[in-house]
Amino acid sequence: MMKIIFMGTPDFSVPSLKTLDERYGVSLVVTQPDKEKGRGKKVTFPPVKEEAVKRNIPVRQPVKLRNDRALIEEMKSIAPDFIIVVAYGQILSEEILAIPKYGCINLHASLLPKLRGAAPLNFALIEGHKESGATTMLMNKGLDTGDMLLVRKVDLSEKMNVEELHDRISEMGGDLLVETVEGLLSGFVKPQPQKHEESTYAPLITKDLQLIQWDKPSVAVHNLVRGLSPVPGAFSYVDGQKVKILETEVMEGAEGAPGEILKVSKEGIIVATGEGQIRIVRLQYPGKKPMNVRDFLNGNTISEKYFKRSED
Repeated sequence: MMKIIFMGTPDFSVPSLKTLDERYGVSLVVTQPDKEKGRGKKVTFPPVKEEAVKRNIPVRQPVKLRNDRALIEEMKSIAPDFIIVVAYGQILSEEILAIPKYGCINLHASLLPKLRGAAPLNFALIEGHKESGATTMLMNKGLDTGDMLLVRKVDLSEKMNVEELHDRISEMGGDLLVETVEGLLSGFVKPQPQKHEESTYAPLITKDLQLIQWDKPSVAVHNLVRGLSPVPGAFSYVDGQKVKILETEVMEGAEGAPGEILKVSKEGIIVATGEGQIRIVRLQYPGKKPMNVRDFLNGNTISEKYFKRSED
C-alpha cells in the first residue's frame, strides 16, 4: 500500500491533494498555521487544511517544520514512499528530504529551469511568455534546482490573466503527480538534471512591481496588468485615489504623454504609454468591487488628465 505525506497550503494545492488521496490515500497533511483575517480577526484555515479535514486526513501545522522534532519523528514513523510538495511555503531540511523511500516530489508551476521561485505564474505573463506549464522534480536543498521528472505545457493567449493560468495548472497538477509517481515506480520516468545556466527567477510580488510605469510600452503595461489580475492587481493613481487596473487591451496610436488619459467612454479609458496606448476595460476603486468602465461611468467621472505614480 502506498504511503504519501502531502505538503501544501493555498488553493493551488487542493486539486493535487484531492487526486492523490483518491488514487492512493494520503497518510498525513502538513500545511502552514491558521491565520487571522479581517477586522474581526476571524481565524481561517489554509485551503489545504479545509480539504484535509473533509477527508479525515490528519493535519499538522508547524510554525517552523525544520525545528519541530516531534513532527519530524512522526513523519519518519509513517515511513512514506513519497513526500509530495505543492506550494507548501517552507524550505525543507536535508533531514526531511531524506525521509521518503523514493524521494520528495515537488510540483512547480513553470517550465523549469525557467522561473524558479515564488511567483512563476505571474512572471510568465508579465514577461510575455508564449507558454507556461508545470514541472515535477525530485527536491534537493536548493530552490527549485532538483532533477526534473515530467513537464506539461500550456499555451498562453495574449488575454489570459494569472487567475485563469493558476486554475488551469492547478487542475492538471494532480494527474501530473500521479503520472510522475507511477513513472518513477515503473522506471519509465528518469530524473533529468536541469540546465542551470538557463535558469531565471520569479521573486515575490512587491508593491513597487504593482505600480504601473506608464513610460513603458503598451504591451509591457498590458502584460503587467494581466500578470497581476485580479490579485494583487496592478495599480496607478488618478484623482487622488489608488485605482487597481484589472483588464486592458493594447491599442495602436502615438499621441499623448505617458499616463495621459486620451479618451474616456463606455468602451474604456484610453491611456498613452511610452510606446502606443492601452484601453482600460476593468478597474477597481478603493472600497469598491471590481467593475467594467461602462458600469463605473454610470455614477462616476474622472477629472484628472493623467494617471500618476503617486497620490500627489
